[in-house]
Parts: sequence; structure tokens; C-alpha cells
Amino acid sequence: MKKVNQSDFASGFYFLPLGGSEQFGVNFNLYCCDGKWLILDCGIGFADERFPNVDIFLPDPEFIEPYKKDIAGLVITHAHEDHIGAVPYLWPRLKCPIYATKFTAAVLRAKFRDFPNCKDAKIIEIDSQGDAIEVGPFSLEFIHVAHSIPQAVSTVISTHYGRVVHSGDWNLDPAPVLGAKTDEAAFRAVGERGVLAYIGDSTNAPIPGRAGSESEVEQGLATVFEGIDGRILVTIFASNVGRIQSICRAAEKVGRSVCLLGRSLHRMVSNAGECGFLTDIHDFVPEADLPSLPADKTLIIATGSQGEARAALARISRGDWKGLKMGRKDVAVFSSKAIPGNEKEINNVKNHLSAGGVRIIDTSNAGCRIHVSGHPYRDEIRDMYDWVKPEWVIPVHGEYMMLAAQASLAQECGIKHTIIPQNGSVIRLGPGEPKLIDHVPSGVLAVEPQRIIKSNHAAITERRKLQFSGAAHITLALDSSGRLAFDPHMTLIGLIDEKDEGEQDILGDLLQEIEDTLVDLMDDGVADDVRIEEDVRVACRRYLMNVFGFKPKVSIHLLRI
Repeated sequence: MKKVNQSDFASGFYFLPLGGSEQFGVNFNLYCCDGKWLILDCGIGFADERFPNVDIFLPDPEFIEPYKKDIAGLVITHAHEDHIGAVPYLWPRLKCPIYATKFTAAVLRAKFRDFPNCKDAKIIEIDSQGDAIEVGPFSLEFIHVAHSIPQAVSTVISTHYGRVVHSGDWNLDPAPVLGAKTDEAAFRAVGERGVLAYIGDSTNAPIPGRAGSESEVEQGLATVFEGIDGRILVTIFASNVGRIQSICRAAEKVGRSVCLLGRSLHRMVSNAGECGFLTDIHDFVPEADLPSLPADKTLIIATGSQGEARAALARISRGDWKGLKMGRKDVAVFSSKAIPGNEKEINNVKNHLSAGGVRIIDTSNAGCRIHVSGHPYRDEIRDMYDWVKPEWVIPVHGEYMMLAAQASLAQECGIKHTIIPQNGSVIRLGPGEPKLIDHVPSGVLAVEPQRIIKSNHAAITERRKLQFSGAAHITLALDSSGRLAFDPHMTLIGLIDEKDEGEQDILGDLLQEIEDTLVDLMDDGVADDVRIEEDVRVACRRYLMNVFGFKPKVSIHLLRI
């Protein structure tokens, strides 16, 4: 495989997915044409228990930063967090114009209010109905696609080397509740002009059939809501504006008023209203009015469908949302799908709710459709191939098995040429046949409460170890002869219960181990503090290993008196 360097990008047409291939979220796709760069999407991903004190991931832009002056623009295909959420964090490192539809731009401007370093960001609004613009050496056309959020677009990228269709997220909803259907005619027209490569959404590529329609969800929710005597709580992705409308219409059919809980929901609804969406539903009930309203006449939409610990749903399930307590007769409806990896957190929330007597309804027991995916199933992808007629298919957006499923489907449909990328793959689209030629560094950044660090940062590694091994911190005060001036101060974290008198013997034995080691060192004439610290550390760790069966983190601090 040929190795590339900066000068190699001076000519040719390249595609480099640096996030979103082999994983969910963190979408970050680069195109290069004759030394100029175009970025499509810049989203977040969710961290798991392997990353203590980290909630979200960002794509690492380190590779593209040396080319910053050559970035022609950043296109955001739609306003879901896995495509837009990292922009406020990373734009100061990119400093390029941003292209987005009106709704997506509204969401982004609202995010920028919390990020002063983005106040100079230039957002250029594009039309989702066939807008065409020139961005450096790239000719861009935007085609409206149906999705679970308004004004999502696919992007047609044309260069003198060839034309690609970057699908973004889409489906073929036959009756969307917001916006129009996916623009079949526009895709067919592009296909007639010739498409070198289709670079497309693989999320549901393994699933046969079609995703279904959001209109069916509205009907299904109305069916579920009928006959419930208590309060209804529905949890969704905050950015699923179409679902918000479906819930509100279904609630109206059963005579319930709707209240929103969660800052991100309020922000998304406000953005939608500014852009002319959600205008034909009743006003939302203020949260302050909930305690005084009859339970059987209210419905709550809450954030936290993925079990996020600080989201509204998790807080309600733990009983720490002021003014609201869910109990018997109440029902929690999960109108969502679990992102792979979040199942444990979601089940924790469900268990808390169930323990309080709340009945749980989700896609497994609803008996009707209460959720549809915003991503295409296999038959829909087949239709897209028929419209676009690509020479090559490059699957993105999903885990590896999903990318492989789309590559297999493409071959079933007679498209002989496929490339399955990894994050960091360098694919030369032209001149000549597309080819995987190299792999560049890629990764994710971890967002802590007060800083952003690499996900393999030593601090995270140490915290992860402490989760499993515990720690012993020991301070020694030695006199000039090397004897203990007074008893060591020993703190064992995650190892013993200090209130348990039976476990106090461990501290006594540990003290004896320290004293014996110091005697041996004095007998050998060792006076070097570094050597003393290390020998005591090794002895303590060996003793603790014998007691617990694992090696805790041991630190020794030596003071001379």
C-alpha cells in the first residue's frame, strides 16, 4: 500500500473518513481535490464505562489541521448530534466556512451561544431543494432526503475527476410528518449524468425490507395512549422533531396536554418554531404547572432515551426531578431505538422506573409501531442504487458488519466495485479507478467537564485501572537514620471498608510489611530515597496482591524529618 504525505494531496481526488466508519457517531468525512479540502459533518459519539468521567467523544482533527488554510468548507448534512454536535468544540481548530440548511443553521447558532470561541464562525445557509454552489474546486448540489429531522440533505460532490453522492442520513418514508419525501427525481437526474461513487448510510443495511413511515408511529402512539389512567411519559431523541410532532398529535387525539422536560428538547423545539415547523400543534404546558394538572390529562416528552445519567428521564427514574414523581398507573414509553453499547444504561433506567411501579412500553411489547428508523433498510438502498447507478459503492456510517452488509448488497445489485473503509482510510477516487492507498492516524477526543483530551490520554487509562484495582496511598516520614518517625499514613481506596473492624488487620499487616522492608534496607545500607520508595511500593503491592488477588495502584510518598 502506497504511503502518502502532504504533497501527494496536491493533485487528485480523495476520500478520507476519519469518523463514523466502524462506529456509531463521531461522523467526520474529508474530501480533497487538488490540495483543497471539504469536510462533511462533524459529530459527537457517546462514551461508555471504559471512559470514566467522560460523556461524549469528538473526532480528532489532528490530521487535517496542517491543511487548515486549504479547507474550503464544512458541510453539515443535518442537525443530529452525531453529525453536528462536535462543531462548536472543533470549529476554532478548523476556522472554515460552514454550509447548512436553514434549520440546521438555526440549531448550530443556538449551540454557538455557549461557545464564545465560535462567535466569528460564518454559516452560509443552503437550500435543501436542489441548491448548487461552488466551494473551491468542488461543485456541490444538495438533494432533500426524508429523515427524522427537518431539512436533511444528501450532497452531490462534482470535480473534474468525477462525481460522488454522499448520502448523509436518509430513508424513503412514503408519508413523512415533516417535510417532503426523499427527492427521487433529483437522484435519478444525477444518476443520468454519471456517478463515480455512492458513499452512503449503512446503519440498517443488514435489515431486509423498508423502514416504514413516521405517520404509522403517530397512529401507533395514539393506540398506546388510549385507556391509560395515569401520567404518560414518552422518551425520544431530542433532535427527532418529526417524532415530537407525532407525539403531540397522538396526545391531542386522547385529550392530553404535552409538557417538555430537558433543555435540549426546549432548544430543538424553539429552533423548529423559528423555521416554521411544529406550528400546527397546541402550546406546550409549562413544567411549573405539572403538579396541579390531572395525571390522566398530561403527557411528558423527556430526553434521555439512551439512558444518559444526567438527562431528564434518568433523573425522573431516580426520583430527583423536583415536582415530578412517577408511580403506579403511570406509563413510560420508549419511542426510540437503543444505540449499540447503550443497552446497559437504558435497562438501568427501566429498572428504576419499574421498581417504582411504572409500566414500561417499548418496541418489544407495544403491539403496534411506536418507532421507525430514520435510516434505510435494504430495499430502500436497492432503490437508491437504481436511481443513482454508481460505478462504485463505499459504505460509511455504521459498524463494520453494517458496512460489509451494504458492500454485499451492492454486489447483489450488480455493482461490482466496492471499498469498505476504516476510520483513517485514504481512498483515491481519481484519476484512475478508486483505490485504497493508505491509512492515516485517526481517533477520538474525550470531553471532560473542564477540558478535552485524547481518548488514550494517560489520565483516562489510570482512572480505568482504578475502577478495577483500587489504590493504596501511603506517606512515610523517616528520620535521618531511615527509621519511621511515626506511623505511616495509609489510605486504601476501593480495597477495604474502614468501618469494618475485621478489615483493620489488613492495615496492621501492611504496616508490618513496611517496617520489615525498611529494616532490610537499613541493614543493606540503602539511603537513597528513590530506592526506598520503590522497594516499599513493591513490597506493599505484593502484599496487597496476596490478600486481594489483584494488583492495586500503590503510591509511596516519602518525607524526611
